[in-house]
Amino acid sequence: MHHQIPWSCFRLLAVITWLPLACINAAAQSVHYTPVSRAVIESRLEQYKGNDRQRANTLKQLFSEAGCDEQHLSEQSVKGSKLPNVICVLPGSSGKAIIVGAHFDHVSEGDGVVDNWSGASLLPSLYQAVKNEPRKHTYILIGFTDEEKGEVGSHSYAQRMTKAEVAATDAMVNMDTLGLTLPEVWASHSDKQLTAALIFIAKKLHVPVTGVNVDQIGSTDSVQFSERKIPSITIHSLTQETWNAHILHTSKDKLSVLRLDDYYQTYRVIGAYLAFLDQVAGRPRLRTRISHSLPELSSIMEFARLRRSCL
Repeated sequence: MHHQIPWSCFRLLAVITWLPLACINAAAQSVHYTPVSRAVIESRLEQYKGNDRQRANTLKQLFSEAGCDEQHLSEQSVKGSKLPNVICVLPGSSGKAIIVGAHFDHVSEGDGVVDNWSGASLLPSLYQAVKNEPRKHTYILIGFTDEEKGEVGSHSYAQRMTKAEVAATDAMVNMDTLGLTLPEVWASHSDKQLTAALIFIAKKLHVPVTGVNVDQIGSTDSVQFSERKIPSITIHSLTQETWNAHILHTSKDKLSVLRLDDYYQTYRVIGAYLAFLDQVAGRPRLRTRISHSLPELSSIMEFARLRRSCL
């Protein structure tokens, strides 16, 4: 996470009921995905060692091991960076796309496992979670370079997208700083319908999702896509407690601080979420129904916007 200044925090408590919509429930019932084992998740998480160039190479190798072949695995050069974005494309049956991103770079203090190998190392496992099922959307999974220097990699990717590519992208899912708790949503930086869909599918998996806005901590890669009017969401795990522990951008950012049970649950939720988005993302009438069926979400997000107080 691109850390700029100390934060004043907002909190969103996502306590919602089941969506009373047959069409939504039908879509949820048809969600199929194949999560990898916890052992695989933890093994990939442990491969954080090395500088950012080594991380880029490791990520590319993990994609290859996950089944992303040479035709669909590439490096995208980034102006202003010595390192590329690492991209794996999983084709779908339509011309629509879902982007899934996480930055692999880290600051010199600490090991950068939380920020953000925790997000980057999940990308190959998310590829595996959805690759064996028929899908409408093309998933574009991207390891971004140089987020810590001002979202350089994501800025480069987003700005190089053509108008047609932007129009064809129904969602951008960003993962930054996972595993300190169960998943959190940066609600003020996330599309309302994408947030509602995440809460819905997480509830189906009996995993609570809360919202913590960290507007004053800095920025993250999803901003580059939302500025191009692409619906975006950022999933993280920061809370007042974990922020007070001074883990980010310090020597405390090590593998040992992750809560591995929560981390694996986060992976399961995001895997199911991506499969669910393939069914619902980009369907305007369905998106409207999701929003209207969640009055609690709208009220809570408004409350979070208005109330400037720490947790």
